[in-house]
Amino acid sequence: MKKDITIYDIAENIGVSPTTVSRALSNHPRVKEKTKKKIFEAAQKLGYQSNIFATNLRRKHTFNIGVIVPRLNSPFQSSALSGMEKVASEAGYNLVISQSLESMEKEVANVKTMFNSRVDGLIVSLAGDTEQTDHFQAFRKKEIPIVFFDRVPKQPNISGVIIDNEKAAYEATTHLLEQGCNRIAHVVGNLDINVYSDRLAGFHRALSDRGVPLKAADLMVSDLSEEAGEAVVSKLVKMKPMPDGLMVSNDYCAASCLVALKKRGVRVPEDIALVGFNNDTISRMVEPNLTTISYPGYLMGETAMKTLILQLKSGDNSESIPKEIKVLDAALLVRGSSKRNTNKPKEAI
Repeated sequence: MKKDITIYDIAENIGVSPTTVSRALSNHPRVKEKTKKKIFEAAQKLGYQSNIFATNLRRKHTFNIGVIVPRLNSPFQSSALSGMEKVASEAGYNLVISQSLESMEKEVANVKTMFNSRVDGLIVSLAGDTEQTDHFQAFRKKEIPIVFFDRVPKQPNISGVIIDNEKAAYEATTHLLEQGCNRIAHVVGNLDINVYSDRLAGFHRALSDRGVPLKAADLMVSDLSEEAGEAVVSKLVKMKPMPDGLMVSNDYCAASCLVALKKRGVRVPEDIALVGFNNDTISRMVEPNLTTISYPGYLMGETAMKTLILQLKSGDNSESIPKEIKVLDAALLVRGSSKRNTNKPKEAI
């Protein structure tokens, strides 16, 4: 690889001092326009690359913001990243993006890399098996702002953006009960993650409010992958009686459940009404379309980035900005997978 062109190379090429070259490249008023033009032309001809990183470090800013997400191939995360990029770009920041692949070990490595890269701030959605957050201490000690989104730590004094997962799950479960379901199974993710523990709480509360009992077998903890749908349905069809309602904590697994149910001749929603979560594209590509919960990914990304940039612009006064969890609205989208021709719920058994 050829060596980098420096200001000394440019100075030697056109016969001026390195100081003059440096000033010209910084658009210093003491350098004549004719000389500036000559220097810029030489820089372009020689292939000079300005070391913006070093310049920004001298100013104590890199204008880079780190973002760590569980998976980049998630439609929700892609939407959130789009919202972040829009706000960051308008404010003059670049994004440095990495994925934890649902691994705390990789998340720890990503955090270390972001810190060593001197990002100005960090936005994080926690990995599926993250149990503690000690790896963020280096950022906290240097008072580098961190904003969590969607999956946030269960601890006080943090900045974050979420939806009301308990309320959303309550509404989804209530909808199934209103469609006449009297035994509802719930497929949920890792309960150490706030989004899934909150959804389970909403599910429980909706059943309790209607006096509907919950059997232990009706709760299934899963990785919510596309492949998990087959395993879920294999368990469902062996239950006596089989549940007549099913709530799944993401749309990909819910769609997989739908396919597996139809393969076995189980009618949706007549035999079992089905609700997913997230309003991913897949929810509108299966038949019947999935009832689901809208998840404002783009808005969540925008809100997280605005929160972080506000703290960055506050500089030394950032600690005066209250740390809070912002809660965004989510809505139940009723579609064919759960909508039955009934207005009267069955009696609970």
